[in-house]
Amino acid sequence: MGCDNLEEFPEAAPGKIGWPWTSGSAPLPPVRTDGGTWPRISVITPSFNQARYLEATIRSVLLQGYPNLEYYVLDGASTDGSVDIIRKYEPWLAGWVSEPDGGQSAAINRGLRWASGSFATWINSDDMLQQDALATQAERYGFCDDVVYIGDCLYIDEDGRARNLHRGRVHNLEDLVRIRTVWRATERRGHIVQPEVLFPRQLALDVGALDTGNHRTMDYELWGKLLLAGAAFQYTQIPFAMFRLHSAQKTGEGWAQTQSLVKTAVKLVNQSRDLSQRTRESIIADLYAYECDYWRESGPLARLGLPPGVVLPIRKVHAGLRRHAVQLVRRRSERVVF
Repeated sequence: MGCDNLEEFPEAAPGKIGWPWTSGSAPLPPVRTDGGTWPRISVITPSFNQARYLEATIRSVLLQGYPNLEYYVLDGASTDGSVDIIRKYEPWLAGWVSEPDGGQSAAINRGLRWASGSFATWINSDDMLQQDALATQAERYGFCDDVVYIGDCLYIDEDGRARNLHRGRVHNLEDLVRIRTVWRATERRGHIVQPEVLFPRQLALDVGALDTGNHRTMDYELWGKLLLAGAAFQYTQIPFAMFRLHSAQKTGEGWAQTQSLVKTAVKLVNQSRDLSQRTRESIIADLYAYECDYWRESGPLARLGLPPGVVLPIRKVHAGLRRHAVQLVRRRSERVVF
């Protein structure tokens, strides 16, 4: 649905200017030059207690200026004011809900099933689409069946300040599962940032959509399933999305994330019919070696050879003590009278 006229849209939050607050995207005409309709694009936002960022996310989708957009927000019964923000934009949403769910993957799958677009993506409630992203995609590349379009992603900090620009370089399944040399390569990481991807919705459903049991690398697994199904990956170099870096996100939990990544990569390798047995064995051996190397470099106790079962509880205690110390300092500073 979206909104082409900022004057009809809720006012920007105090002190907020620029995209997506006081400027929108250049709208496409209602129909294409050949008289046909623009393909429908479905966007899903799963959310839970992200009121700090949610409004910017919603506005970045609704202000795309794309004539055939449907947008669903699936909230997991937030208690931080998120529902008030969602209601504020209800007239422009295809649908929304706020109720307990089975987690992020289950919410996204629900949205994909509700949706009717030819292509889809999900934008988490702390990320954003870039200005003119969908219109530029439609005008410059269009939409081809069985093609996954991957744009450029701008990393931003908690306050929305630009950090660095990312462009992936995964072109096939072997690239995807080469974690050491491609996905997490030291010189230039080739990974795919989730919000920079636009994929065929029905194909995603046909391959099972997101694995609701995979809570950390479900997007990585979906890219693998799409490749196994024969999808082509096309890099557009379009400024497409913004990925927000902050301390509360799952991607910051390095060891657990790495374990999930390796486990998922091994699963995908074993499902491939195009890799030779020798290649599969070589990749899997390197994946497990990478996991061991990552652990050894994760801290001084790990470098001493202590296993995760010993080190992780110690780290948890230390993290709790640090948080407690920070809280004490904050409370004491609040009591200081000047």
